[in-house]
Amino acid sequence: MNGLNRTGDRPYDIVLFGATGFVGTLTAEYLAAHAPSGLRWAIAGRSPEKLERLRERLERSFGDPGIGVLRADVSDPASLRTLAEHARVVATTVGPYVTYGEGLVAACADTGTDYLDLTGEPEFVDLMYVRHDARARETGARLVHACGFDSVPHDLGAYFTVQQLPEGVPLTVDGFVTADAAFSGGTFASALGQFARPRQLRAAARDRRRHEPRLMGRRVSTPSGGPRHAPEVGAWALPLPTIDARIVRRSAKALDRYGPDFRYRHYAAVRHLPSAVGGVAAVAALVAAAQLPPLRRRLSDRLAPGDGPGPEKRARSWFTVRFVGEGGGRRVFTEVAGGDPGYDETAKMLAEAALCLAFDDLPPASGQVTTAVSMGDALIERLRAAGIRFRVAATRPS
Repeated sequence: MNGLNRTGDRPYDIVLFGATGFVGTLTAEYLAAHAPSGLRWAIAGRSPEKLERLRERLERSFGDPGIGVLRADVSDPASLRTLAEHARVVATTVGPYVTYGEGLVAACADTGTDYLDLTGEPEFVDLMYVRHDARARETGARLVHACGFDSVPHDLGAYFTVQQLPEGVPLTVDGFVTADAAFSGGTFASALGQFARPRQLRAAARDRRRHEPRLMGRRVSTPSGGPRHAPEVGAWALPLPTIDARIVRRSAKALDRYGPDFRYRHYAAVRHLPSAVGGVAAVAALVAAAQLPPLRRRLSDRLAPGDGPGPEKRARSWFTVRFVGEGGGRRVFTEVAGGDPGYDETAKMLAEAALCLAFDDLPPASGQVTTAVSMGDALIERLRAAGIRFRVAATRPS
């Protein structure tokens, strides 16, 4: 156990907020099925009736009689404060986070409670850094955003790849994402919201840069580049406008192991050129539609937060992220792969990250940190044991 004495006397090791939503329920089921002996945990949300029904179903299905229930509402700061005071670790699935998330971040930062979420919203992450990182450092809280498919496979995959390369030399890593899966309603809503807020997103990024300490003696870059054919993976590479490269950059800035000069690029890998062209056009159309409120509302209504596919569809879904790393005369090909990224594996990642923060021996960290910085090897080993593959595919001279 990591010995968090400041929170050792709290009633719960983990509290899951938003437990009755689609991904929240999957996360609660995963925790109930994989809870270590002696885990003290609770589900939380705004509807006591829904929480009680979920608790009863979990107890019937998994035989865990000790699940607590806490009422909390994002519109009630006092309830969020109480939730944070009752937990060593809080994991939340309640998004879009830029709309609903700050109150819980503030409560956790102020009470020294470790915090995890599933956000893929750069604006939210930047705002939380500016407003709550300093307080979290004072109290010892670890604020870890993007603990689902955004951005665990990419952050830990880049970290894993760097570990296969020589130390103390310039390094480059490219990540190539392929997946066959449906979007979650929450992810879609978050993406639409961010596309509709380009001015606020840029302003939050500028404000963060003013507050962040400057990196001295090392260089880290994450250029987006343009579409290209990538013979190293046999596919067309399309730059992905997601939060993932930003998360990798923050890990690289915090950890000297990434070398004196580190570059990361993040792509979707598409086999056929017509599909690549269609993908670029589809993203451009979605960005354009998000600028028009009537179109944005119609799109949101088609896939609302909380909606998701059934178990048969999820069982057929999969993801693979291939990494190509190079430095010091060595070239390495690595891979992170698993099942349904938007739901089942995201729930697994969030639950295992919560267990990792609660129980594993981890490096000292506080404030807003990434999964690589706060959990690193320990979370990789947990995810491997849970069925997500981290492997070295090949190593060659460069």
